[in-house]
Amino acid sequence: MVDNLEKPKNKKDNKSEQTGAEKIVLYEARKNIFPKDVKGKFRRFKWLWVAITVGVFVIAPWLRWDRGPYASDQLVLIDLANRRFFFAGIEIWPQEFYYVTGLLIMAGVGLFLITSVLGRAWCGYSCPQTVWTDVFIWVERKIEGDRNARLKLEKSKWTFEKIFKFALKYIIWLIISILTGVAFVTYFAEAPQLVKDIATLQAASAAYITIAILTATTFIFAGFMREQMCIYACPWPRIQGTMLDENSLTVTYNDWRGEPRSRSAKKQKAAGNQVGDCVDCDACVAVCPTGIDIRDGQQIECITCALCIDACDNVMEKLGLEKGLISYATLKDYTQNIAYASANNESEKQQVLATHHASHNLLMDDRTIIPSKVRNPKTGKLFAKFKSKDLKILTRPRTILYFGIWAAIGVGMLVVLALRNPLDMNVLHDRNPLYVSLSDGSIRNGYDIKILNMIPQPNRVELKLEGLEGAKLSLVNHNGEANESLIFDLPPDEVLPVRLYITLDPENLVSGRTDFRILVNYLSNERKTSAKTFFEVPAK
Repeated sequence: MVDNLEKPKNKKDNKSEQTGAEKIVLYEARKNIFPKDVKGKFRRFKWLWVAITVGVFVIAPWLRWDRGPYASDQLVLIDLANRRFFFAGIEIWPQEFYYVTGLLIMAGVGLFLITSVLGRAWCGYSCPQTVWTDVFIWVERKIEGDRNARLKLEKSKWTFEKIFKFALKYIIWLIISILTGVAFVTYFAEAPQLVKDIATLQAASAAYITIAILTATTFIFAGFMREQMCIYACPWPRIQGTMLDENSLTVTYNDWRGEPRSRSAKKQKAAGNQVGDCVDCDACVAVCPTGIDIRDGQQIECITCALCIDACDNVMEKLGLEKGLISYATLKDYTQNIAYASANNESEKQQVLATHHASHNLLMDDRTIIPSKVRNPKTGKLFAKFKSKDLKILTRPRTILYFGIWAAIGVGMLVVLALRNPLDMNVLHDRNPLYVSLSDGSIRNGYDIKILNMIPQPNRVELKLEGLEGAKLSLVNHNGEANESLIFDLPPDEVLPVRLYITLDPENLVSGRTDFRILVNYLSNERKTSAKTFFEVPAK
């Protein structure tokens, strides 16, 4: 998107220009970005994190967790057919969807916490768009060469070499995209069997449709749209922009030591001119995956991947200067450093601090940097008064509040999960008829009961009543005479529907409605559950 509306500059517009008509361009065609390879601590960390995130995504469904012979042993499984979610020793049922809601809230609060401390660290390191784009660019670089080679190849005519390299690149991208789709669907079925079914064309159509969608989106988003997803499609940069404050770390060009720039610093110094550390080499621009110049200040396109820090540090090291011309910095520290680098006295320093605290401006366009106030003229080293990162940003009220909310939700969910009853029951009294009068004068009521055994193993249970004296119980399709309690087996990890009849002899009848409870308990332990219902007797 361009900031200013411009007239088009192509031959097709000559006619309209000659007639005096103006044509407005509302969209600027995308220019391909070819980030240069860079080495450094942030690049190494990003590759490590890419390996971890992609590895966990691909491997997790293949890991095993023993839940006994009656349940899946897949570590992570979203069983849509049986409406279950398995993760290690945790099993979530449909009526426990609030756990998923809690996890989503924790994820949101966690992102708020990370953003308040580290800025857009999620975008720069963990976002799937960033991770897969990194992988695709790596493939592109291996086949076509580094930045200059790719720029040259793009501008060259279509030769056999160009066609071969492009075709090979697209084929590998497509393979990665297909594998991404396959890895995703393995979370929804037994991974080994599903992959076998996919390979032999025996899988359900939903699996192939899902793989096709993931293949297309991965191929297009990571291969072609890349930074456009971050700039135009994703709402997170806008949300994060409202969450940053003066204590949030962001990738910052420290113009207080970089300005004024000069490509010929030695000549300028020899001529008696003061220059900053920036040699205007554009190394930071060349490595940026979104194609911005970090020296223009904070921009919504910046995903804080910190590759520009690595590029600049490499240049500073070659020049024999301190690293950190581009660094993670807070607005508070940046403003303090600007005050030291541009103020001639304490009064000016306080004025600078007041102005920048009020405006939150990350560029010092209205002040003149004085290099002699940045470096010691005798030693050539930066003055110690210039601040870098302060760990106090981790313990400010905002981050403590976010962490407290996040931890409280997590602990609360763990407590509820640990104390939950794996045995549950729903009871529905017959509506028509409410009761049946038997030939011997007894009254019988019917109930539909669903008993949930949320343990992946069969259990023997006892069903009895509380608050209804003299009642006899019987189950449809259950062998045995009516009794005051019933013992039967529950299948593992299932809902067992039963049809229960409760009968009262004439001497135990009480006119009207009597409330009581139906109790069910495991015979193997003390776990039990109950449900309140009623027994209906005709009024006398």
